[in-house]
Amino acid sequence: MSHENIDQHLDTILSNRLKSKAIRYTGYLILFGLILWSIESTIIKDTDWARVGGPASLFKAVARFFPPDPSVFKHLLGPTIETFMIACLGTMIAVVISLPVAWCAALNITPSKLIAYPIGRAIMTLTRSVHEIVWGLIFVSAVGLGAFPGILAVSMRSIGFISKLTAEAVEDIDPGPLEAIKAVGGNGLQVILFGVVPQVLPIFLGHVIFQWDINIRRATIMGLVGAGGLGLTFHRQLVMYNYGGVTTVIIAIIFLIAIGEVCSYYGRKAIH
Repeated sequence: MSHENIDQHLDTILSNRLKSKAIRYTGYLILFGLILWSIESTIIKDTDWARVGGPASLFKAVARFFPPDPSVFKHLLGPTIETFMIACLGTMIAVVISLPVAWCAALNITPSKLIAYPIGRAIMTLTRSVHEIVWGLIFVSAVGLGAFPGILAVSMRSIGFISKLTAEAVEDIDPGPLEAIKAVGGNGLQVILFGVVPQVLPIFLGHVIFQWDINIRRATIMGLVGAGGLGLTFHRQLVMYNYGGVTTVIIAIIFLIAIGEVCSYYGRKAIH
């Protein structure tokens, strides 16, 4: 290659790099402009700054929540256990339902690409697109107040996530064991039990534990729509303007979430 061709090639490389930088920095400027516009339109314009007040009024508002009301502690054992059970039972129901949904939604093992696959994908999209508060409102109106609608709401919210992550894990498995089982005459059930499950089980258990950890947080707010647990106690303290009691309930929620974090950590560690 001549020096002239080399120079042309270098010029082309430098020109492409400059164009790439220009496009990248233009994108950064557009993104920065959109962020500034969002802040201006959603925070600066939509906030009633007259009600926010100064540091003194803010400190006065926060001070109402201290000290915690110790008399509320004796009423928290039942709601705490109820919140924990909402998370556990909701996760169990979600696991049972998400398995067939993931089976239908995994393209490499779905029983029907024309019928089962789109149905499985539709269930995954629907259940994870609707917020748990909305599910809670739906089930409270359907079955009444109590822990049961909270369990159903938590389970519906979890189905989409568990089934989606499981289906994607199934689609990424090594096809070699599946082909080997089919080659020796294995049927569809044997392919799933001995070819798919051993590869996906650790990933699936990790997702379930992680989702259970998230469901503890979800269960704590289910009471805000009448679905029992600590959220209902929190709402009652708030409507009674017992701000010290609100702080006490928040402490119980943090304690329960911390227990969930510890259990989730050791659970994920045990399967890896």
